[in-house]
Amino acid sequence: ARYRAQRQMCIRDSPYDPAVVPDPVAWLALDQPARIAAVAAFHREHRIEIPRKDRVMHSAVHAIVETQIASDDPPEVGAAMARLTSAGMDRHEALHAIGATLARHMFALSRDEGVGADGHAKYREAVAALEFRPGA
Repeated sequence: ARYRAQRQMCIRDSPYDPAVVPDPVAWLALDQPARIAAVAAFHREHRIEIPRKDRVMHSAVHAIVETQIASDDPPEVGAAMARLTSAGMDRHEALHAIGATLARHMFALSRDEGVGADGHAKYREAVAALEFRPGA
């Protein structure tokens, strides 16, 4: 019970906002269910419409990308976020762009579609290739 109260306190004390970079230490101190809950709470509170069947996956992908950025693993994800946002992309949309790349990678892994010896090399390459061209 104490652990649950601490976890909820972390979420309440520093609500998740995809437009703001979470403190890496605080983010990584949360367990994955708490990260997902924080992301889901943001979307719910801001009435962002996500189909019911996609809500958990949407929040999980957000949480995974934020965790990759906070842990700098893989470093290409943080670099892509910096590159996309400095080119003018909204941080929330950049999370979606990286998350879509992650989702495609996860789907390829689930189908064993030529991922090779380093199963994540293609993901890192795809993230490194992401770019934003305003007005394009």
